Parts: sequence; C-alpha cells; structure tokens
Amino acid sequence: MRIAASLAITLTLLAGCATHAPTKEFSTVNLVNGMLVNDKGFTLYTYDKDAPNSGRSTCYGNCAVTWPPVLAAEGTKPSGGLSVITRDDGAKQWAFKGQPLYTWPEDQEPGDVYGDGYDKVWHVIKTSQL
Repeated sequence: MRIAASLAITLTLLAGCATHAPTKEFSTVNLVNGMLVNDKGFTLYTYDKDAPNSGRSTCYGNCAVTWPPVLAAEGTKPSGGLSVITRDDGAKQWAFKGQPLYTWPEDQEPGDVYGDGYDKVWHVIKTSQL
C-alpha cells in the first residue's frame, strides 16, 4: 500500500513536469533563493493592475494567455501571506497578500526571472516583501 501511494504521488508529479503549462494546478507555493516559486520551481509574479488585498484578478483573455495564472489545486492549504482567490471563471488562483500570482512562459528553467519588471507592471515577489 505504501509503495503504491508513493508511486501514485511520483507519477502525479512527473505528469506535471512535461511542460510549463498554464493549466497546471499547484498544491504549494515555495520560497527558493529569496523568491516565491511554484511546485516546479518557476518564478511567480504579481501584476500592478491587480490591487493588493483585493482578492481579484484583472488578467483575463490575452493577458492570461501571456501571463498564465498560478492555479491552486483542490484542497490547497495556504499560509502566511498566501491565499487562494476565485477567478471570474470559478478557477482557484494562488495570491500573495491578496494579489494574484502568475508565471511568465519565457522563464524556461527554474530560477529564471525574465518577466521581472516587464512593462514596469510585472514583479517578482522577493523575501523582503514577505
């Protein structure tokens, strides 16, 4: 039973490693090298047009294609400044201090931060903000 459970968890994790897809749901948000990252280690960003503590995303349509929302897996247990908001389509999205979190598809490897400062409205969440 224990081996079967471990195998199921491993297969679930491996299934999510094939791509950096916007539809992937994450059960945790982690702090790595002073930045918030998703389960796969990809950097997370906030959008200045999303008001802090509003619990609402303004990034839909082309914006959400370009900047995929970080969706929260069912049963996610946020802590600290992290929370889960409900998007207009009913999907659950991770948020930091009520501000929704997104990834940047041009970040190809964990630790990339190519989206930081993009259009002066997209920002990495750093340890100093926690």
